[in-house]
Amino acid sequence: MAENPRLSHTAALMLKTLKSGHSYGFEIMEVTGLPSGTVYPALRRMENDGLIDGGWESEAKARKEDRPARRYYKVTKVGQLALVEAEKRYPLIAAFVSEKAVKA
Repeated sequence: MAENPRLSHTAALMLKTLKSGHSYGFEIMEVTGLPSGTVYPALRRMENDGLIDGGWESEAKARKEDRPARRYYKVTKVGQLALVEAEKRYPLIAAFVSEKAVKA
């Protein structure tokens, strides 16, 4: 991975969304309006680049809620630094506020 990764607008938006508390793919899609064909490949790339860490929830929990297991993501320290730089580059990303508590 590059020492200072240069994020696309989409990756920056997704990192900002993850940092604000939305932690799995479908939730990111709902908040950003991005399609699954964009979100899931980007999550894999960002995880491979060390910008985010991901982990699967237990099958038992998913079964209890009668749904497929989710992969939850969190922004790494490298991802946080990349997001700071991206917010300078993309002013609208810096203004994007997506608090989990505000979600209807």
